[in-house]
Amino acid sequence: MMKRGYHHGNLRQALVDAALQLIRDKGPTGFTLSEAAKQAGVTPAAVYRHFDGREDLIAECARQGFLIFSDLMQYAYDNGQPSALAAFEASGRAYLAFARKHPGHYIAMFESGVSLNRTPELAAAAAGAREVLERAAADLSRHIPPEKRPPATMFSAHIWALSHGVVELFARGAPGAGSPFQPEDLLESGIGIYLRGLGLIPPDG
Repeated sequence: MMKRGYHHGNLRQALVDAALQLIRDKGPTGFTLSEAAKQAGVTPAAVYRHFDGREDLIAECARQGFLIFSDLMQYAYDNGQPSALAAFEASGRAYLAFARKHPGHYIAMFESGVSLNRTPELAAAAAGAREVLERAAADLSRHIPPEKRPPATMFSAHIWALSHGVVELFARGAPGAGSPFQPEDLLESGIGIYLRGLGLIPPDG
């Protein structure tokens, strides 16, 4: 009988899909390459035709995650108009949605301990995701005079950190991590408070 990975015609992707399931179930350090191979329906030796080790396999999971993440963030921003603020907040909600819908990718990207510089491809995908939020931040601050305008890279990083914190604490169903507010409401109010503090939106926003 033909192995499942070969039958699908894409052994590399079959291994990535297997790893994503294992990451969801056991965490990024809770599985072996042999388990990934078994899940994909191939021999352990076949894994090494595509990946040098588990970290390289996780890095590919993360790379694909950043590409999905970038597309979702860009789509949310493009469709979150009519105002730059509404579009920016839509991008934040897309962050929460991504973490819920793609937990394996999310963990590989942010919780695996694999360096974003492990491969040039992963570094480029991660940079692309940052650029989406930085462009959104730049659009939001265009009305501020250049000499008073905070760096888009700085406040987009702060918004990323705020989004990540809401995801980690309240949006992923961790035991005992309930909140009296919906994660989306927490994030939206937090973004509003932060941006008003920077003078990026008026107090009555």
